[in-house]
Amino acid sequence: MIGVIRHLRRTALLTALLALAGLALTAAPATATSDAGPHASTGRTPSLRELPEPPDAVKARELLADLVVADEDDVPGYSRAKFPHWITQHGTCDTREVTLQRDGQDVIQDDQCRAVSGTWYSEYDGLTIDSASRIDIDHVVPLKEAWRSGASEWTTPERRAFANDLVHSQLIAVSYSSNRKKGDKDPGNWKPPLHSYWCTYSRAWISVKATYQLTANPAEAAALSEMLDTCNA
Repeated sequence: MIGVIRHLRRTALLTALLALAGLALTAAPATATSDAGPHASTGRTPSLRELPEPPDAVKARELLADLVVADEDDVPGYSRAKFPHWITQHGTCDTREVTLQRDGQDVIQDDQCRAVSGTWYSEYDGLTIDSASRIDIDHVVPLKEAWRSGASEWTTPERRAFANDLVHSQLIAVSYSSNRKKGDKDPGNWKPPLHSYWCTYSRAWISVKATYQLTANPAEAAALSEMLDTCNA
């Protein structure tokens, strides 16, 4: 019965995400960035549009406590092609280009929505990068990690919604070097080199796992709890 309830909740959520994706197809592209106050963890001045703010540390601990903690098998059959991305969000802009524009400073796009100039601050390792070709759009919860913690049972449209989710704290522009080092590792095996980002990263990870009713393995859950401790440092 619990499994049925979780399935129904997840299906309702993903139906809503698919509806939001449909709305995004007609949304007007943003053309400029502006500065807000200094970033809480790094002191930098960010764009108004960044990784959607995850729940605070108190709520994140509640969500972490509610996650199903279980060993995760390396479920066969994984392929990135089973998580179609990047999809068109509006006009000629796909999810990658929307995220590059959202997370960057002074981003200029050509008539095909490609970022031709701008700067990006990589939250994982503290690098400032001035070329979009050196930026990866990271899935905070990697696609293969999602696959082995529940997404192998999803439909392709559900996996498409997950892989292109701009609503929750799942997509972020980071240096390609940090993204490649992370790969498909969970926090039990990889954490952002920039210690000051652990609080936000753990909150984002937990939020995504909770939103999509994905499981966590014991080492992952312990690492997330440790990272949440930095929120009070």
